[in-house]
Amino acid sequence: QLDADNYETDPCLKEIRRAENYSWMDIITIHKDKLPNYEEKIKTFYEEHLHLDDEIRYILDGSGYFDVRDKDNKWIRISMEKGDMITLPAGIYHRFTLDENNYVKAMRLFVGEPVWTAYNRPADDLPARIQYMNFLAEEAQ
Repeated sequence: QLDADNYETDPCLKEIRRAENYSWMDIITIHKDKLPNYEEKIKTFYEEHLHLDDEIRYILDGSGYFDVRDKDNKWIRISMEKGDMITLPAGIYHRFTLDENNYVKAMRLFVGEPVWTAYNRPADDLPARIQYMNFLAEEAQ
């Protein structure tokens, strides 16, 4: 159980960061009064895309949704709220949107230096996507 109110000193978060080698982190607040270029960023986050590295998010306050696709290419909506952590594997198509509260404060975690590049769909020829699809095929057997 993570303690979003005390994330600076939370021993569980510290252990996760150590175990997963999450050596870099920052905090992003997504709200029209807090995020420069808010409208543009919201549109970018909602474009279906993938990354070459895992995307790790820990919700410190507020709420929103990550959308991913199931094996039949249908959307699955994952509700995220304060205290939730998610890891989206490299190569998975996804998108993010706020809910009706229009506010989320999240910690972004990375192994090593952050890479912010998003590859909009289609990006099926990228090695991260191929590796992810191979992983799904192996899991299905």
